[in-house]
This record gives sequence, C-alpha cells and structure tokens, in this order.
Amino acid sequence: MPAFTPPPYRVYLLRHAHAAWPHPGERDFDRRLDDAGYAQAEIIADRAADKGYRPDVILSSTAIRCRETAEAIRRAFNDTFDITYVDEMYNAPPETYIALLAAQSADRSVMLVGHNPTMEAVLEAFIGHANVDAILSSGFPTAGLAVLNAAPSQDGEDVAWHLVDFLSP
Repeated sequence: MPAFTPPPYRVYLLRHAHAAWPHPGERDFDRRLDDAGYAQAEIIADRAADKGYRPDVILSSTAIRCRETAEAIRRAFNDTFDITYVDEMYNAPPETYIALLAAQSADRSVMLVGHNPTMEAVLEAFIGHANVDAILSSGFPTAGLAVLNAAPSQDGEDVAWHLVDFLSP
C-alpha cells in the first residue's frame, strides 16, 4: 500500500476512454477517442459530476486519448479546475503514478487520467490484488473511474485506502 505523509485525502483513478485503432503510420501516442470513446468519456464525466466526484486537480498523460478524456471531465464540472499534462505518465510504471500522487498537497483531491495496465496496478497497490480481482474480474475498463479515500490506520501511523466507488460507463 502506498505510504504518503500526508496523502491527498481522495484519489480518483480514471482510465482513458476507448480509443480508435491507429491509422497506418500513426503513433500509438496520437490515437484519438473513437465514437464509442467520446460517448464513454461524456457518460463517465456526467456520472462523476452527478455524484459530486470533483477533483481539485487533474494530472493527465499527454497522449491524445487521455487529453480528450480529461477534457470531458473538465466540461462536466464547467471548467472549474486546471488539467496538468504530464509526459512521464505515458508508458509509465505504477511507481510514476504513485510518485505523482505523493507529491500532491494533503488538502486536495487528485485525479489521474492514464493508461492500463498501469492504472490497474496502481489500484492494486492501494487496495490489494484480491480486492481488485473481486471488483474488476475483466480488468480495468476503458473510462473506468476508481474513487479512493485515505483514512488513518487503526494505529494512526499509516494510511489505509478504501475504495469508495467504481464507476464505468
């Protein structure tokens, strides 16, 4: 379980929505959302807004499909926050995502918009393999949103993470 001192009080993990297959000669990085992906992004953004899952800050991969997904979230909340695009999130190991979270202020909620399998591995680092398998038997879906809260452990020395909700379109 990642140990942050102090941690952001809430973490949102959002996998980008469904992307189109690359056109001949197109880089994976440049893949855009397809029609289904645009619909997924808008649906998950609206569901997050309806539930009040408003992040204070969004950190997003610079890949186009992540940018498009992050923009849908911002629109759902009427452009009330900024998005920081982070080159290092593309093809990153879970440790990169966890380090980005650890660098955030404790009084803010943080949303990461990124890629699988990294997103699933980060969720597993927070709540454990058995819990991830129980809720995501088919893996972390496109446009899936995990909502996690930090709470002091019983001994008060560590932080325990709890999955509050998992939304998918």
